[in-house]
Amino acid sequence: QVQLVESGGDSVQAGGSLRLSCAASGVSGLTFSRRCMGWFRQAPGKEREGVSFIYPAGSTTFYADSVKGRFTVSQDNAKNTVYLQMNNLAPEDTAMYYCAASRFPSGGTCRPALDDYIHWGQGTQVTVSS
Repeated sequence: QVQLVESGGDSVQAGGSLRLSCAASGVSGLTFSRRCMGWFRQAPGKEREGVSFIYPAGSTTFYADSVKGRFTVSQDNAKNTVYLQMNNLAPEDTAMYYCAASRFPSGGTCRPALDDYIHWGQGTQVTVSS
């Protein structure tokens, strides 16, 4: 059974940086690398939105327009871990960030569609103050 554990959330001031990690267990290197992995976020009173995704086998990525140029998603296949480096954070980035994994195998193009993801972490809180 796939389990995802996030870490790295914190409270920072605007302009600061954070690095989120998502460690996957219950997967082999093959099943980790050939499924979409990534991050959603949900702010209070708002819908969950896709932030950034990666297909580890091909290193193809997706970014929401709101985070392009500021966030970088990456993976460490040896550790079955996905990262989200967040720079130049703004108050509107404040949310609970959830790691998600799609079915295996998935295609090489990752979409920010909730229905594509069947495994979820518990979330890690990111709070950005102005």
